[in-house]
Amino acid sequence: MDKKIQMVDLHGQYLKIKPEVDRGIQEVIDTCAFINGPQVKEFAEKLKEYSGAKHVITCANGTDALQIALMALDLKPGDEVIVPAFTYVASAEVIGLLGLTPVMVDVDPETFNVTAGNIKNAISPRTRAIIPVHLFGQSCDMEPIMKLAKENSLYVIEDNAQAIGSVYTFSDGTKRHTGTIGTIGCTSFFPSKNLGCYGDGGAIFTNDDTLAEKLHMIANHGQKIKYHHSVIGCNSRLDTIQAVVLNAKLPHLDEYCAARKAAADYYTEHLKNVKGILVPGELPASTHVYHQYTLRVLDGRRDELKEFLASKGIPAMIYYPLPLQRQEAFRHITRAAESLGISQQLADSVLSLPIHTELTHDQQDIIIAAVKEFFNM
Repeated sequence: MDKKIQMVDLHGQYLKIKPEVDRGIQEVIDTCAFINGPQVKEFAEKLKEYSGAKHVITCANGTDALQIALMALDLKPGDEVIVPAFTYVASAEVIGLLGLTPVMVDVDPETFNVTAGNIKNAISPRTRAIIPVHLFGQSCDMEPIMKLAKENSLYVIEDNAQAIGSVYTFSDGTKRHTGTIGTIGCTSFFPSKNLGCYGDGGAIFTNDDTLAEKLHMIANHGQKIKYHHSVIGCNSRLDTIQAVVLNAKLPHLDEYCAARKAAADYYTEHLKNVKGILVPGELPASTHVYHQYTLRVLDGRRDELKEFLASKGIPAMIYYPLPLQRQEAFRHITRAAESLGISQQLADSVLSLPIHTELTHDQQDIIIAAVKEFFNM
């Protein structure tokens, strides 16, 4: 094999769009329009068209997007926000940061996503919002979640950092991009994401005109007119250079997602009958864009498999080794609404294999052979 196996191959992806990226970055340097250059607005408009959202507000990163979303809803300290226990810390971190109470719920063991059933029993008189996380690249089952939210007058903030490009189909056949279904959607353009820039970046989606105006203001120091601050805000901007990269990549997003899905299908076809692991489950109502390809390793052998793959020069990652309910930062501010046993089981058993747009079947064959060798020893 000529090429080293990597979890993510950003350089190989860059080479395919190099002329456009290099030309665009040079243009920003030549014009010195580093902040709020025309490329930022251009990207927001293109992303709006791609996603079908009525409004897209760019910002500095995905965590800021979540924080700004919560700030725009005028929640009060002590108000509760329901969030899955098995997710990246940012989803719950912003809740605690704003003096709100994270209420952690368990997830489905097949899709790794929170369900309406998980959420229902967690709702209390203090519940104001739900943050469903579209983990690893597929949508939560949003139709029942939205129904539950409507019945209980709750806001829905979609954490779409790992699933941009995924499409959810409602029972009536209506299709919507993840991030455009709830009250507000949030995403990240961290370099390793399916749509990633070359630094930090994020965006917020909404179909509500009033909320859109407020989100814009909060992201810009709470001002609509310069030096006139109507609300408490923050400083969260997408750099022009990052917008250049995203403008170059957005036309290829569906192609990137298709390449990841093809790689995932190849893994599944060759690993689904291996005793000792469970391949990822897919929700029929959602396309899966496979930000991660995550196995469940049975019988407590996850760490052993990871070490074995490393000995063969094959990287693998654990997302996430400690569920949120066990994180020290949340110990004194969290309400656990139910047993979080599934989240703990997943934290103890998940292992993500390399997956990216440049992954070849030859490379996958080496990974697959190593996994089979481990379980046949």
